[in-house]
Amino acid sequence: MDNNKDSELFVFKYGGNAMVNNDLKERILRAMCDLYDKGHRVLIVHGGGPFIQKALDAAQLESEFIDGQRKTSPEAMRVVETALKGEVNSDLVGRINTMGYRAVGLSGKDGQTVIGKKRQHVQMTAEGKEKIVDLGQVGNVDRVQPALLNDLLTGGYIPVMTCIAQDASGNSFNINGDIFAGHIAGALKADAFVVLTDIDGLLRDINDPASLIEEVKSTEIAELIASGVIQGGMIPKMEACIAAVREGAKSAYIINGTQPHQLPRLASGQKIGTKITYGTNE
Repeated sequence: MDNNKDSELFVFKYGGNAMVNNDLKERILRAMCDLYDKGHRVLIVHGGGPFIQKALDAAQLESEFIDGQRKTSPEAMRVVETALKGEVNSDLVGRINTMGYRAVGLSGKDGQTVIGKKRQHVQMTAEGKEKIVDLGQVGNVDRVQPALLNDLLTGGYIPVMTCIAQDASGNSFNINGDIFAGHIAGALKADAFVVLTDIDGLLRDINDPASLIEEVKSTEIAELIASGVIQGGMIPKMEACIAAVREGAKSAYIINGTQPHQLPRLASGQKIGTKITYGTNE
C-alpha cells in the first residue's frame, strides 16, 4: 500500500481496559489497519495503566496517587518503562506485524522525538492557597520533533508509540498518554486525532447516553469543565484534544473504542462520537 505524505493521517490514542481484553484488542488493531489498507497513514499512541499497576505490584512498589496522577519514584520509573516498552509496546507491534503490516515500536526517547520536562503539579490547600506537589518522574511534553515519525509514516510503516520521554539531561519521565498523544497529533498536523475510550463520547449527562455532545469548539471546553460536564478522566482527554487542534491537527474525536467497527466512519466523514475543532475567543 502506497501511503504517501499527502494521504490522510489518523493518530489514535489507545489505552485503558480495552487493552486487557485480547479479543477486543485484536478487533481494534484490525480496524486501525483497515484504515491503512484504504490508503491512510496510521500512528498509534498507547498507555498501559493496568499493566503498570500489575508490574508495580509484582515489584512490591506502592503507588501513591495525587489528584489522579501516579507519583513516580526512580525505582517505579524503571518498572513503568519496562512494562510500557517491554510488554505493552512489544505486544502491540507483534500483533500488527502478524497481521501482515510493518509496525515500529517507539517511545518519545527514540530519535529525540519527544523532549519531556518535569511536571510541576499545583494543588490547592484547604485554605485556598496553591502549593507545588512533587510527583517524581512525571512529566509534560516540552516539544515534539516529528522528523523520524514523518519518515516512518511516509515509508509505509505504522509507528506505535508509548508515552515515555526524557529531558536534555537524560532524566526519564512518564507522561500522561492522552496529553502525549495530543501533542504528537498536533506536531504531525494530523487530519484526525482519535481518543478511544469506553463511552460514546462527551455526554452532557454521564448517566444519559442520549445526551451526547456531537461537536464542541476548543474554546468551549473550559466552561464545560467548570460546570462539571467534563470531569475526572475525561479532563486530560479533552485537554489532549485542545493541544492537538491548537498545534495543528485538523480535528479531534472522543469515540467509543469498544466498538471498533465504527472506525471506518471516521474516514468517510460520518458523525461519530464527539468532534473537537479549534475555536478562537474572538
